[in-house]
Amino acid sequence: MGKRFLTNLAVWELLFLSVAASVHAAQVGRPNILFLLTDNQPWHALGCAPNPIIHTPNMDRLAREGARFTNAFVTTPICAASRASILTGLYERRHNFTFLKPPLRREFTAISYPEVLRASGYRTGLIGKLGIESNGRLLLEDESEALVAMFDHFDNFEHWGHSGPDGYFVDQPDGTRKHLTDLTGEKALRFLRDHHARHRDQPFCLSISFNAPHAQDNDPRQYIWPPGVDDLYADATVAVPELADPKYFEALPEFLQTSEGRVRWAKRFDTPEKYQRMMKGMYRMVSGVDAVIGRLLEELERLGVAENTVVIFMSDNGMFFGERGLSDCWLLYEDSIRVPLIISDPRQPAKRQGLTVDPMVLNIDVSPTIIELAGLNLPSMIQGRSLVPWIEGELPAWRSEFFCEHLLDMEGHEIPKSEGVRTERWKYIRYFEQQPLYEELFDLASDPLETRNLTGDPQHAEQLQLLRRRCDELLAKAGGGS
Repeated sequence: MGKRFLTNLAVWELLFLSVAASVHAAQVGRPNILFLLTDNQPWHALGCAPNPIIHTPNMDRLAREGARFTNAFVTTPICAASRASILTGLYERRHNFTFLKPPLRREFTAISYPEVLRASGYRTGLIGKLGIESNGRLLLEDESEALVAMFDHFDNFEHWGHSGPDGYFVDQPDGTRKHLTDLTGEKALRFLRDHHARHRDQPFCLSISFNAPHAQDNDPRQYIWPPGVDDLYADATVAVPELADPKYFEALPEFLQTSEGRVRWAKRFDTPEKYQRMMKGMYRMVSGVDAVIGRLLEELERLGVAENTVVIFMSDNGMFFGERGLSDCWLLYEDSIRVPLIISDPRQPAKRQGLTVDPMVLNIDVSPTIIELAGLNLPSMIQGRSLVPWIEGELPAWRSEFFCEHLLDMEGHEIPKSEGVRTERWKYIRYFEQQPLYEELFDLASDPLETRNLTGDPQHAEQLQLLRRRCDELLAKAGGGS
């Protein structure tokens, strides 16, 4: 009996070790995921865009070694709503979150990529600006439960003095000051080193959300960069965009001419000298982020995990830099909704490095992409689509249009609500609270700068009617309808 007991014990031990080894092998085989998100970085503010002035060698390296999505868009051009969409894979009409709205509901955080990955065995972390907050207060339904379910490591901070420092420079215990971008990088490096030291058999998904290059709106300098990039662009001249010609501002309806975008334009771009100063400041902030990305890539290599770490780089929305006499985001023109997006998967063969992917992809595609990269099934509620087939060299049947919207109602700031449809050729926008209703129709094939509103042209009446109906249909679908 003793021998039989020892034999059975040995069998169970072998079975346990076999299962443990299988779990270990499965975990090791799953990629780490590093998601890098910037704030208000336009699609053209990186060297590979191409932009001949800006210095972004590490962002360019990611594009050279991975896939750059040349037509990436956000479905809502404002950080709070866009970040909720990135987190959940849902349109704003579905998750119903933006500034000053009720908290993001638990049923939506439950399908977020960090929660899905954490439940499957990933170690998840967020460092930087979560963005699901207002006036420094996190707006998550069942906040404690949601945070515990989503993140093993949660370090949320912004540069507004609420959930973080007041401004981009942070006082240190030794009396020195560090820029928030550099501090974000140092915290991320510590996460990677700690993970390697204590959790190396567990895959990680680390989301690093930089505050830069968002302007410090309450500081006359607006764009405040780390000292390591002080000397960049000193002798450069940043080209003024064609749409900065005053005639394009004069063509806007009065409610846009008097909107918050014009107020912020006056702070930043109302003189040629100010334009150069602000653009070089924004470029320096982007280059500061790029330098941190370089340090992170070096650390992944030093730790021996670079070959199994997928890196995703994106911005939460675009922005106007003087185009149409405006600044900031919110409106549904290309400047505001188009963003950079790069996915570098080192597991792909050399022939799939340096890809450019032209079909339209969206911020709501990020969450399902991360979930599929982790080898998991997508929650049925998710409205975005995984981009994994594209980075694997496939040519999947794909969208030819998408719904976009902006629903923020901010008291004391004139920011008109809008909704619309962007197809491969056409853009339709309607400002649905304006009386009378104001609509725009642009033929992007012949008018990529969106300068000729065709709503009053009888030759385009049929196209206008078609897109009105399509906007209604996509709105209903975005809201969760069939």
